[in-house]
Amino acid sequence: MTRLASISLVTLLALTALAAAGCGNKVDTAIVGETEGIYVGVDGLTYQVQISRILNEASPEDRAYLAGLPEGEEPAADEVWFGVFMRVENEGDEELPAAEGFRIVDTQEEEFEPVELDPEVNAFGYEPRPVPPGELLPELNSPASDNTIQGSLILFKLKVQSLYNRPLELVIESSRGGDDAVVDIDV
Repeated sequence: MTRLASISLVTLLALTALAAAGCGNKVDTAIVGETEGIYVGVDGLTYQVQISRILNEASPEDRAYLAGLPEGEEPAADEVWFGVFMRVENEGDEELPAAEGFRIVDTQEEEFEPVELDPEVNAFGYEPRPVPPGELLPELNSPASDNTIQGSLILFKLKVQSLYNRPLELVIESSRGGDDAVVDIDV
């Protein structure tokens, strides 16, 4: 076999192996994400944590994310605002409802529920709604979709101590009796 034929054969084999391994970063039915950015499935929809982070009320950007808080809802001295920015995709053929239940759990089993934001005031807040086939949450061309994060905000009030009890886990709850998904959250 000539040198050119050998190189061609090796190249062909490498390309075949690459195609067989798949080039995408999506997993069909994963329900555990070992880090943010991993796609997980719940009730036929695909969820991806775009980013999570502590929100600072003194930051002009973060003030927009904290708009629409319930009256008197402030973190105590031992608490912080924590935002999880979520993207949801319907890759199926039928309209499906987006998850309504989320919680963060630390390694000491302390659980935190989201703080509801007023959608009339906050354009970034996650609003569970039916997602038509081929569409996303947040909707394209919305403020939550058009900013650099490209995800809807799920807001939590966490104990500072829980930030040390890592990894934190975001649980995306199935509303139809299926498996919940769990994503490890970066802090």
